[in-house]
Amino acid sequence: QVQLVESGGGLVQAGGSLRLSCVASGIIFRRNTMGWYRRAPGKQRELVAVITDAYTTNYADSVKGRFTISRDNAKNTVYLQMNSLKPEDTAVYYCYKEGGLRGDWGQGTQVTVSS
Repeated sequence: QVQLVESGGGLVQAGGSLRLSCVASGIIFRRNTMGWYRRAPGKQRELVAVITDAYTTNYADSVKGRFTISRDNAKNTVYLQMNSLKPEDTAVYYCYKEGGLRGDWGQGTQVTVSS
């Protein structure tokens, strides 16, 4: 079974940093496009960042220059480094794996940024 387990969320003041991690199992990790999505209160889930098997990256305009997605295939792990956090970054962040009809999703980790 595919499993994606996120960690690293928490409470941080505006301007602070967090690093999220997602450990994957049950897949050939190096072959997969991975990403991070988030859902803020009252809003739809939205793309934050994506990284392909060729290490190509893409970011939402709202996080460019502040967030960095990376992957370590030897550890089956994808990371999201979040700097200069803003209150509007508050959301549940989900790890995602491309594939099949709907892809695969983690359970999410809460990020709360106080003003």
